[in-house]
Amino acid sequence: MTTTEIIRRDDAHVLHTYNRSPLALVSGQGMYAADAEGRRYLDFTSGIGVNSLGYCHPAWVAAVTKQAATLQHTSNLYYTQPCGALAEALCARTGLDAVFFGNSGAEANEGAIKAARKYSVDTYGAHRSKVITLVNSFHGRTLATLTATGQEVFHHDFGPFPQNFAYVPAGDFAALQAAADADTSAVMLELVQGEGGVVALEQEYVRSIAEFCKARDILLIVDEVQTGIGRTGTFLACEQFDLQPDIVTLAKGLGGGLPIGAFAMTRRVAEHMGPGSHGSTFGGNPVACAGALAVLDTLDAACLQNVQACAARLRTGLAQLPHVAEVSGLGLMVGVAFADGVSAAAVRAAAEQRGLLVLTAKTRLRLLPPLILTDADVDSALATLRDVLKEI
Repeated sequence: MTTTEIIRRDDAHVLHTYNRSPLALVSGQGMYAADAEGRRYLDFTSGIGVNSLGYCHPAWVAAVTKQAATLQHTSNLYYTQPCGALAEALCARTGLDAVFFGNSGAEANEGAIKAARKYSVDTYGAHRSKVITLVNSFHGRTLATLTATGQEVFHHDFGPFPQNFAYVPAGDFAALQAAADADTSAVMLELVQGEGGVVALEQEYVRSIAEFCKARDILLIVDEVQTGIGRTGTFLACEQFDLQPDIVTLAKGLGGGLPIGAFAMTRRVAEHMGPGSHGSTFGGNPVACAGALAVLDTLDAACLQNVQACAARLRTGLAQLPHVAEVSGLGLMVGVAFADGVSAAAVRAAAEQRGLLVLTAKTRLRLLPPLILTDADVDSALATLRDVLKEI
């Protein structure tokens, strides 16, 4: 099928909830995707941070193919080897004690909210269910995670919403102190606000929150759906903040392209989540877990060092481009703010025409390249963006 034919069929039968580019991708290898006419694109989006190993990484393909030909699904009424192996690996990498698997970041965050409330209600009583999140945050599109999202633009038309959520401005520790009352069960935050413009929290602010929560037995949930799995140069962004939260949520890059979400927690939280307290038909799916194990095996020290080196090269290069006012984020979670009235959306569209796929977040350009990129990939992307910004 041609691009036109693919788009026409999609528009006729798929709900119009996305502002899509007029681009139909049909194949991919490594850092590059190809459209229906065979044109190749250097992909600095990785499916919004999902294709952590790029397209069709050999180790990932082998693991997924082997598992699909062995056992594609059972249910959580039975044990499977990939599920337990992945849980063990994640506990080792995060320093936490138990994991629940779902299918997306929203599900992971929804489960984390439930687990935090269960612990608090069991320990302190039914009143202790309030969850505090940050203004400009994004935690998902289910009703609970949409409520947790601290952006009013996402709240229109979908109420009534679940109760007992509160929002405080990022960076304002006094506001958080004032909002945290005797009913507060958890504080939930992203260390880099992705959909909110790729803005990293300050180290001292995060440290203050962690100490405040620990002193009051308020659970700290860190949403690492986008920042986790090596995206910022360490396995978790938490490592760069010297932070050990009570619950961490993961998704996106964990599956390397297959749908999987997870929340990992301390033993004291896990002990309150007994049979029937939570569930997911597809959670812990053997094929998705096999793919995730391939991601974790590939994401070794050398891979993380490459992420750090390429991130430094990319950030330095971006700061030197015309019209660039600021480069934000951490590691390979990159935001670019423009001066001189330059529109990030216009830059994105022009880059796509030149064979480079990038994203936007609010008014900023957003780059989330696969973690396997090389210096040559960085330089190629910078060259394309330089040409675009010279002409825009």
